[in-house]
Amino acid sequence: MNIDELKNTWNEDDSIEETPEISIEQAKKINLPLEKMRKNMRKEFWYTFVVFIFSFFVVAICNAPVKFKMYVLVLVASMAFVTIFFFSKFFKLYKELSNPALQTYDALNDLLMQFNLNKQYYLSFYVSFIPFLVCEIILVIEVIPWMRELNLLYIFMILLGFVVVGASVVYLSGKRWFEKFYGKHIRQIEDLLIELKK
Repeated sequence: MNIDELKNTWNEDDSIEETPEISIEQAKKINLPLEKMRKNMRKEFWYTFVVFIFSFFVVAICNAPVKFKMYVLVLVASMAFVTIFFFSKFFKLYKELSNPALQTYDALNDLLMQFNLNKQYYLSFYVSFIPFLVCEIILVIEVIPWMRELNLLYIFMILLGFVVVGASVVYLSGKRWFEKFYGKHIRQIEDLLIELKK
């Protein structure tokens, strides 16, 4: 086999494995949900930032023992570090949404896989706050005088009830929040992918 035959074979293989290109009309349909998701990501970042600033401020000015304030500040700071970790993952997706290379079916399919991965990060983010909230409840129990006098069984039941109810509420609200801000836009992209397959 000579060089010309190898080149022809190579070119034939390339043409067989080409991925479908996205038309200009389909690109416009894709950009709309992607831009809405980027806007929601920015909003969510600023909401979270304001909540943490407000939390630090409230703890700093509240009328409580210094030891209690210090413990709560450490917990809120730890929550901020966990939030920074998850937002770093979220930011990678944010940058990917503005990637102009999303012009093929495969690139869009990869983006959809990133959405599903980020959904898991998102739910993990909410669930990761449960231990912090339990620690805060323990601190509150220790600070309120009449609660310190409760039987150990009552305290255990309060904590267990808080974990069960709190975990359910946190998980379901995280799922609902994700659906409201991102789920419907992800479904629009899934529909476009199905349309591209036809």
